Order: sequence, then structure tokens, then C-alpha cells
Amino acid sequence: MESAPEDFAAATPRGPGDLFDASTDAAAVISEHGVVVGWTRSAEAVLGHAARDVVGASAARLLAMPEDHVRLAGVVERCRAGNGWSGQIAVRHRDGRSLDLQLRVSAAFRIGDTECFLVSAREPRQRWSMGQSVLDGFLTRSPVGMAVMDTELRYVWLNDTLERLGGVPRDERLGRRLSDLLPGLEGQALESLMRKVLATGLPVTDYEYTGWSWADPHRRHAYSASFFPLVDADDTITGVCYMVQDVTERWNARQLLTMVNEAGTSIGTTLDVMRTAQELADFAVPRFADFVIVDLLEPVLSTEGHGAWLTDAGPAPARPAMRRAALRSVREGAPEAVVGIGGRVDFLPPPHDGHLVLHGEPLLIPTLDSSDELWVARDAQRTQRIREYGLHSLIAVPMRARNTALGLATFARSLNPVSFGSDDVLLARELVARAAVCVDNARRYTREHAAAITLQRSLLPPALTGGTALEVASSYLPADPSGGVGGDWFDVIPLSGARVGLVIGDVVGHGIGAAASMGRLRTAVQTLAVMEMPPDDLLAHLDDLVLRLSDEEAAAGTAARSTFIGATCLYAVYDPVSRRCAMARAGHPPPVVVAPDGHAYFPEIPAGPPLGLGGMAFEAGEIELAEDSLFGLYTNGLTEGCDHDVERGMARLAEVLAGTGDDLDTLCTSVVRQLVPVPQPDDIALLLARTHTLGADRVASWDVPPDPAAVATLRALATRQVEDWGLGELAMTTELVVSELVTNAIRYAATPIRLRLLRDARLTCEVHDASSTAPRLRHARSTDEGGRGLFLVAQLAQRWGARYTGEGKIIWADQELPANPDLPSSGLQHPD
Repeated sequence: MESAPEDFAAATPRGPGDLFDASTDAAAVISEHGVVVGWTRSAEAVLGHAARDVVGASAARLLAMPEDHVRLAGVVERCRAGNGWSGQIAVRHRDGRSLDLQLRVSAAFRIGDTECFLVSAREPRQRWSMGQSVLDGFLTRSPVGMAVMDTELRYVWLNDTLERLGGVPRDERLGRRLSDLLPGLEGQALESLMRKVLATGLPVTDYEYTGWSWADPHRRHAYSASFFPLVDADDTITGVCYMVQDVTERWNARQLLTMVNEAGTSIGTTLDVMRTAQELADFAVPRFADFVIVDLLEPVLSTEGHGAWLTDAGPAPARPAMRRAALRSVREGAPEAVVGIGGRVDFLPPPHDGHLVLHGEPLLIPTLDSSDELWVARDAQRTQRIREYGLHSLIAVPMRARNTALGLATFARSLNPVSFGSDDVLLARELVARAAVCVDNARRYTREHAAAITLQRSLLPPALTGGTALEVASSYLPADPSGGVGGDWFDVIPLSGARVGLVIGDVVGHGIGAAASMGRLRTAVQTLAVMEMPPDDLLAHLDDLVLRLSDEEAAAGTAARSTFIGATCLYAVYDPVSRRCAMARAGHPPPVVVAPDGHAYFPEIPAGPPLGLGGMAFEAGEIELAEDSLFGLYTNGLTEGCDHDVERGMARLAEVLAGTGDDLDTLCTSVVRQLVPVPQPDDIALLLARTHTLGADRVASWDVPPDPAAVATLRALATRQVEDWGLGELAMTTELVVSELVTNAIRYAATPIRLRLLRDARLTCEVHDASSTAPRLRHARSTDEGGRGLFLVAQLAQRWGARYTGEGKIIWADQELPANPDLPSSGLQHPD
């Protein structure tokens, strides 16, 4: 049989399964009996045999290896079953040499009544298209699920992998749409993508989605799908090829990483232990669990002691005492919980061993069995809740950080039908580990913050009094816990001559170190103030103290440093007799003054450098305060506000204080409430004082001639004045005190000399002279005729001392008033 290649090609059936192209191959048609019935010119070129020499003859003589006869017999049977075959065969060239050719044998077809096979060949070094058998194997055994959809998006073909992934038999898929098998948003979304491919001709690759599979209905899977158009010879889109792969493991790993990253920003936003525990529960529900409880050991919630168990401290108690720190449920009100927040609990999942909290690993109970004797015997109420709300899976993770046991976090599922697995344990462990570090940070900070506040409040004055010269009120607010306790402080110090010292300061830094430094400065100011130092001298001595403390800390090294690097301070002294107020400031905001008519202003007091710089002088200023003026001292936390605009804050302070008739306590509360944001970033201290004056009927003064004979006259004048004030019980001691102080001034001091009596909370006797020589108390010998004056004064008076002025010095002595002095009027000049 001879035929031209064109005739042969026309006679050969080409079905949809014949995907190869034989136009460039050496091709032949062989009958079922092994007879060559068709031969192409390409075959003649490859083997050297002309068509007339081989057509009609047996093809077996073309084989170079006799054993290939048996091999090809099996190929025939395969091709008769409808499958193709490809492989390498050794054939004989016309010149006798052997050639290795790649053969492809098509599935059987008929020419007339004869069963035939199309055989194509090419040399191995040549590239040729994939055979049908290879393609069929690839499509059916590929690990990727594949399907062909027609233009109506109905299944036309699918491989075994897709059938296995979806769990729907092939017969139930063919001819049906995806949305019929996968109703809901998932099916609609996939079909929407396939319509897009049909409309645009552009593929869509690596589209990820999650869903349920009939093959595994209790676990949500993740899939990656790709869609591309099927195009025929004239570029017409005839369908869509759909490829899908199960990427659940990859998706779970990515979700784990995402959740861990989100947890880092959602848990530990504050330095509050309870809030941090609640953030863990809020984060885990509902994305991970349906019910979460966090129980912390009681010492963790305490600010006393070390506050926790150390994991190397020995065996744990069988039922550790814990308190419920947080809970969250997908159900309103968390009805699964047996104990509410703050309640005491001793819950441990079976086997109920306290070792779990101290040393144990996370506990996974994939399936909760409420009939387990361990539950029923120890937790009957919890067992009932498990049954009632369908809790079916549980993970308990001990909360530990920095070698410290903190508590236990428990995760449970009820509405989510999927049980916890080993991957879930890894996620729970990571979430709890992050939360544990935040809880431990909050625990440590809370303890230190509480200690700092306790220290600071113990160093502040428990009660303030301005005597009859000033009515005082104060307000102190510690900073928000995230900022740490600061070093703001204030004090009111009674001085001689009915005067009152007012001081306010702010130590740089926060924490216990700042509070301790504040206590040092407050003590130093009290000591220097009692020494009757003027404001500028007092600040100079205080500056020296700060420098010395800083040098001591620097010499001690960083381990002993308390970050004491400086402070600001304002010190003022108010005299109710002269109504003068002298003050100096070291880097501190100026005071605010509200006149009786409601006008508020900030007096221009020289601004000295902050304490701790050294080498710079302080300058004092003096103002006169009218009766019933309001005098306010404050720290910068009150005026900086959220915008840190100090000038605007001072203007707001003046506006709030101006024209107010409230009592000072109410006014303090109102000012802080209106000016301070909540929470405030810095400590706040406010000290308000309303001034009073000591009237002329409370003051008596006389000039002292430099003559010892005048002492008797002054004794008589002083005695009469004391009796006129109704203080007859003090007449004799006053006479002795006046006699000794005036005699010493006449004998040892310079003129002018002046005697003054003040009737205030105490009876004060003052002798002023122009000398700067300091008096000295000494014990006279039994044979001495003098030298006992100041000793007698010290014995008769409650206290005595000396203060220096620009004109000299004043020696003073105070006496306590009788319990009920017979005084017809207070003598206090007050509008009321």
C-alpha cells in the first residue's frame, strides 16, 4: 500500500485526544498484524527505506533488537485500551546501522475494517511535544486539583486530586456549576473570577480563600486557586481551566505569624496588671477561642513582698491561690465562668496539679469529657457549665516570665466545632508568653510606683498651717503611672515674728530616686528656713547641696546613682505685720497673685538658674500684698498641659483664679480639674495662700535709748502691754525676757535699738539692733557675776533665736499663750 503523506494525513483520524503534531516527525501507520500500511517521506529520510520497500511488509524487520518484539506486544494492548504510549526503541537503518529513536504510538483507530496505530519517531536529541500518555498521567496524577469548566461554568472534566480535595464524587460534579456544590460567598467569589477570565482572556493566579470541604467537614481549609482561559485554534475562548491546591499548612503558619504580630501591638498597652490580662483575653476571643480566662497568683496582684513565685523556689502548693484577672466569652456576660473578675479561684485542669503553674508545659485536652471522674470529683460546678455550654476542647498555658510564675491562662472552644490541635498550642504558648512579659513588667512597675508614691506622700507635709498670717490649701496629683512618680513638693514653714515661709519645688526625673531627692531638699529647706535665711541666701545654700549630692552620686558610680541631676525651687517669706512678701526662685515658674478686686497677675521676680548648675547668684524680689490677697505657687505640670504651651497655661491659671470667692480647698480642686488633662503626664503641685495682716492692736514697739537706766522703763511698758492683751499669766516671764534681751543689746550691740512685742499664735518679744554680731548661749560658772542672760531666756521661752536684716539683727523669743487668754477681741484684721 502506497499513499502520499498528504493522503495519509487526510486518512488519519484526529480526535480531541491526539494533542501531538506529526508534521515534522517520521511517521508510519501499522496494522494490528504488524504490517506497515502507511509510510511518510520523513520516515524515508530518517531510516533510508523508501515507501515501496516497506509498505505491505512486516514492521518487525525494522527493529534492531529482537527482544523489543515482546515489549511492543504490550504496547499494542495498551493502545487498544485507548491509551497512547511513548518510549525509546532501537531500529535498523537501510545501511545496516542501528538508530535509537523516540517513538510515540497513538491509541488504536480503524481504517476500514483494519485496526491501525499511528507511530511517529524522532531522534532523542530533538525536542518534541508531549505525548498523550504523559499528558494523561500528568493530569490524572498531579498533586494539584484541576478541572475544565465550559463557558457556562459547568464542570466538563476534573482530575482525581480535585475529586479527593472537595470530597464530592466526579459524577455529581460533571455538568453542574461550582456554586451548586459550594453555595455561599465562596462559590460566588470563585465563579466571579472565572467570568472575569472568560471576559478578558487574562489569567488569575494564586487566589487564596478559606472554606469547608466535604472531605474534612470539621476543619477549615485554605486553598490557592488559579484560572486561565482555554483557547481553540482560532483564538476563541472555549472554557476555563481551574487549578487548586490545599495550602492550609502555609496559611496556618502565616496566620500564626500575623496573630503573634498583632498580639504585640494589642497586649501590654498599659502598665496595669489587670488591664494587661484582660487584653490577652480580648485578643484571643473570638479569633482563637470562644472562652478565655486568665487567673493570676495572689502575690502577683499584691504590691507587697516580691509579688510572685520564683520557679526555682521549690515545690508548688497543690491548689495555688489565684484571683480571676480577666475573662472573655463569645456569649454575652460570659455565662461559662464560675468566678467573676476579682474573685478567688483555685482552678487547675486535670490532673489538678499545682506543678503545672510552676514548672509544667502547656496542657492540651483536645476533647473535654465532662463525665471524667477528675472533673466531677473536684469541679462539679465547672463540669455542669461544660455540659451546659458545650465546651469541648481546652488549652491551659502556665504564665511565666523571667523565672517567675504568674498564673494560668485557659482557652476553650464551644461554638467553634474544631478541636484544638498541636499548632494551636504553639500559638497559645506564644500569646501567653508575650502577655506574661507585659504582666511582669506591669507588676514590677506597679510595685515600684506604689513604693514611690508611698515614699513621696510620707515626705510631703501631712497638714499645712499658716497660723494667723495665712490661710493655706494644697493639691497634689502624682503623674500617670506610665510617666512615673515625680519629685514635686511644697511646704509651709512657720517662722519667727509671725512670718510664714512658703516653698515649692520640682526635682528633675521620676521614680523612687526623684521622690528620695525631693525628701532631701524638703528637709534642707526646713533647716535653712529655721536658720532665718533670706530667700536668695537659702537658694544659694540649697544649690550647693544639690551640687554636693550630684558629685557624691557621680563618685559612687552608676550603680548608686538616683538620677538626681537638678531641681527647680521657689521660696517666699510673708510678713503679716508689714504685708511684704520677699521671694527668690531657682528656675521655677513665678507665683500668681490675685488682688482682692479679682485682678490676677504674675509678679516680676528675678528668674535664677535651676538648682545644681552652680556658679550663678540668686536674686530676691519683694512685693506688697494687700489684705485678703490670693498667693499661688505651682509646678509646671499644672500649666504645661497637653500642648506644652507654658504661657497659655499660665494665662488659663490666672483666668481660673481671678474673681473667685470659693474657699481655698474648693478652689484648689476646681483649678486642678479645669487645667489638668487626665491622665496627666507629670506630677502636679498647687499651693494657695490667702493673706491676713497683724493689726496695730496686736503689735507694740518702743525705741530703746543706749542707757542701762532705760531697762526698768521698758520692763514696765512691756508688762503693762501684756496685761492689756489679757495675758497677765505671762507678765513676769515677759518682764525677765525683756530685761535680759534689752540689757544685752545696750551692753554689746550698736544703736539704733528697738523693742517689739507681737501678740499672735504666740507672744513674741523682739529686740532689734544695728550689730551683726551673733549672740552665744553659754553656761556661766558659779563664781561669775554675769553671763546668764540668754541662758535665762532659753529657759523661760518656748524657743528663741536670731535673724539678720539689712540693718543688723533681731533677737527674738516666743512664749506659748495660755489655754484661754482673756482677750476681748482677736485683733486679727480680717474682712469677716
